[in-house]
Amino acid sequence: MGQNPEQLTDEIARTRSTLASDLDELQDKVSPSAIVDRKKAAARRRVVGVREKVMGGAQGAGSNVSDAAGNVSDAAAGNAASQAAEGVQERYDGAPLAAGVAAFGLGMVLAALIPATKAEARAATQVTDVLKERTAPLVDDAKAAAADVGESLRDSAASSVDEVRETAQHAASRVQDEGASSAANVRSETTG
Repeated sequence: MGQNPEQLTDEIARTRSTLASDLDELQDKVSPSAIVDRKKAAARRRVVGVREKVMGGAQGAGSNVSDAAGNVSDAAAGNAASQAAEGVQERYDGAPLAAGVAAFGLGMVLAALIPATKAEARAATQVTDVLKERTAPLVDDAKAAAADVGESLRDSAASSVDEVRETAQHAASRVQDEGASSAANVRSETTG
């Protein structure tokens, strides 16, 4: 053999250590929780990649918008909106789609936080009234057309029911006649 027991013991210890670390790595690779973690991380990277392609390098515009929304009060709405708009502009240079989405979101937040004025409420009421006045004839025409269609369908359905009933009666009498004829033929063949 040529090796002394000490060398053999050291080599066995090294081999055992290497084998243990290899087994640990293998166990990490094939354990279900590790596989799930790797899949989740890969999916996260893909989502982030797609988001960055669509939105551009928007790393904090959302926090700027939410900070601006948090700072909005009835008295300081204009100032907070202008600060948020400046922050969004800085973050979204070169990403018009992302800027549009952020502006729409900011407008929705501000619209939800700022109560409607009396003039806006009156205008909304007037628009609603005008729409009701102008659409009333259309609604009446649609109801009349629906009633006409319903009436013609009712007449058509009634005539169809009558035709089906007559056809069924004819078919029943024909089957009865053929049954009687067949019975007579069978009787005559058996007696003859």
